Amino acid sequence: MEYRTLGNTGTVVSSFALGTMTFGAEADESTSHAILDSYLGAGGNFIDTADVYTGGASEAIIGRWLAARPGARDAVVLASKGRFPMGGHPNDVGTSRRHLTRALDESLRRLGVEQIDLYQMHAWDPITPLEETLRFLHDAVTAGKIGYYGFSNFLGWQLSKAVYLAKAQGWNLPVSLQPQYSLLVRDIELEIVPAALDAGVGLLPWSPLAGGWLSGKYKRDVAPVGATRLGEDPNRGMEAWSERNASPRTWDVVGVVTDIAASRDVSAAQVALAWTAARPGVASVILGARTTAQLAENLGAASLALTPRETGQLTLVSEPQVGVYPYGPKAQEQRSRKIAGGR
Repeated sequence: MEYRTLGNTGTVVSSFALGTMTFGAEADESTSHAILDSYLGAGGNFIDTADVYTGGASEAIIGRWLAARPGARDAVVLASKGRFPMGGHPNDVGTSRRHLTRALDESLRRLGVEQIDLYQMHAWDPITPLEETLRFLHDAVTAGKIGYYGFSNFLGWQLSKAVYLAKAQGWNLPVSLQPQYSLLVRDIELEIVPAALDAGVGLLPWSPLAGGWLSGKYKRDVAPVGATRLGEDPNRGMEAWSERNASPRTWDVVGVVTDIAASRDVSAAQVALAWTAARPGVASVILGARTTAQLAENLGAASLALTPRETGQLTLVSEPQVGVYPYGPKAQEQRSRKIAGGR
């Protein structure tokens, strides 16, 4: 397992993090604990959860796992999130000081720890003044309740505003951003990746397999069935499935991924994950798993190094489809060179 620094900090995290949204839902407690054991045994040290995952059950499951394994807390970097509703009252949501005070204390209680290493705002809050949120996070770091803070699902301008506001006030700066990012979802390269690189903020991509599409398990014009998320619950996102299924780009990308996988005798998922992990600014890629077997297969990407030719093929076929100024093909080419460190 490769280790990288978490943004502009001295804390190191494994190149693949364990996402725990399945805990307490698609994976029961014993399975969740087995997944955590397997992940730690494979050299992983970065666990990501959130208060809203299964209504707090995910954090509680992790807390009981930590309590039953002496030394595990020292071995892992623990991340959680707050922002979304955890109750029915008007103030049970958002990034206000009032809500975050309660949300953070409850996360600490469920996890059974004195400090969360990385506390993330789960999404932008258009109501709460950003100064209020950032001052709370600064105070939480000062109080020792969190080690660092970061964001999830922020736009480029939102991230930049937060960074420079915190810097102007002399507060602790954010160290990470958790965006959706994969070969099928690369729009963040237009604004969000440059903003993160400019700020020295580490990227923690979620859904790197694009909801399973990049694992090669879906077939063109064939509705998913069986042991897939969409197959088990067709109402979960069939509209999105239909839209992605109808896009020629989807199948062009999947085709290249599966061809490279076949030529290297690895899984399609490993190819897609290896590409994402090697992107500029990426500190750690978040993996979700319902079983230990699924986790083991995906962690195989940690030892897969794509060749420059393979990387070029994947990058070319998956280029974001933007044709309007200032995001046209020529501007896009210049931006790609800048992200890669060239001129």
